[in-house]
Amino acid sequence: MTCFLKQSYTLGSNSIGASRLRNPLVQSSVSSSISMPKIPNLSVLSLSKPLHISSIETFGLSQIQPRKKSLIKAYDADRSEGEEGGVEKAEAARKVKIGFYFATWWSLNVIFNIYNKKVLNAFPFPWLTSLLSLAAGSLIMLTSWATKVAEAPNTDLEFWKSLFPVALAHTIGHVAATVSMSKVAVSFTHIIKSGEPAFSVLVSRFILGETFPMAVYLSLVPIIGGCGLAALTELNFNMTGFMGAMISNLAFVFRNIFSKRGMKGKSVSGMNYYACLSLLSLLILTPFAIAVEGPQVWAVGWQKAITEIGPHFIWWVAAQSIFYHLYNQVSYMSLDEISPLTFSVGNTMKRISVIVSSIIIFRTPVQPVNALGAAIAVLGTFLYSQWAKICPLVRSQNGLCKAIRLWMKKRTFCLYHKEEAKAYQFVDSEDDNNEVASSLHLMNKSSSDQ
Repeated sequence: MTCFLKQSYTLGSNSIGASRLRNPLVQSSVSSSISMPKIPNLSVLSLSKPLHISSIETFGLSQIQPRKKSLIKAYDADRSEGEEGGVEKAEAARKVKIGFYFATWWSLNVIFNIYNKKVLNAFPFPWLTSLLSLAAGSLIMLTSWATKVAEAPNTDLEFWKSLFPVALAHTIGHVAATVSMSKVAVSFTHIIKSGEPAFSVLVSRFILGETFPMAVYLSLVPIIGGCGLAALTELNFNMTGFMGAMISNLAFVFRNIFSKRGMKGKSVSGMNYYACLSLLSLLILTPFAIAVEGPQVWAVGWQKAITEIGPHFIWWVAAQSIFYHLYNQVSYMSLDEISPLTFSVGNTMKRISVIVSSIIIFRTPVQPVNALGAAIAVLGTFLYSQWAKICPLVRSQNGLCKAIRLWMKKRTFCLYHKEEAKAYQFVDSEDDNNEVASSLHLMNKSSSDQ
């Protein structure tokens, strides 16, 4: 093996012989790590032409590589199995947590509606009842912050300014719903309140100028038709109760609009957000409640309720106030854990549970046509939630068409190769590509949540 100083054994594209001549240390390291096979003595060996190795196996590497590969594969398999197990456990824990949120949310809401109706039957003063609900929630959260049970939010003046229109709409919606339940059955109020999506679409379309796919407009037909059928066949129909539920729907639509616009970039948890909302709503409602009803009327009504019901009435008032805050608190906390689509489905199921439980507990007489109208309205609400949330571009013109086009035409290619996607006219511009890519990502997330 004296010819290696002038001959180059080429491995792939690197010349071993040349590297040995440049660095003598390479010779020793390579010689020690790689067992060189014995080359038979050749009588004639050309020194003018390089000697190329056609197979790496002649260098004895075939005994090393398989072991390395098997070790790497074993390590990767163990790591992937561990990661998959951790992901599965985390996903299972998340599902249990969401299930707990939903069960608690629905239960607290049903309990609130029962006690709220009992209080209003004995004490028909919805303004004070609404005030006590907000006061209880504010007291609970202030105590939690003072005792360090919950971390107080870090807010500034801009936060409270942006929260004010949200709190104003929340106050109007809360009082209007309470007025409605003081005049009509709980089930009827919630049947009318299931028509809130219709108000949302109408306000967004004619006031904000937003557009929707045809499927969203079609989902409003059963909502409006079902609510109308339930109202026409309601045995104890009351116009004040009906208008209260309608005003509540409109107010909560504006609350959602103001909340989306004003709270962008605000890092406040769902629990603290609703606590601040309750505090500000309490300040807004107090002077109006005093002006509309007044302490003298409250005193007379309170004494009458205590006489007729007994000490249990005080528990009813405390229960309806505390459970109102708790069920709203849990609903806002659940928004931190689930998608809007899952939340909307849960809200629909919550309304069904309230309607059914209130009919059973208060023995509300229901005609078959009335029940059919309620079922149609709730079904329309469910369909609306599916269509309005499944595509984030549903509110932009031609957004759904773009999403469907990308969905059908090699979406991975479009998402990661924007320039080539433009060349094939999959999208019109880079902004459109980014927008639709985000849309498809959220569509996938929504599908997994279902």
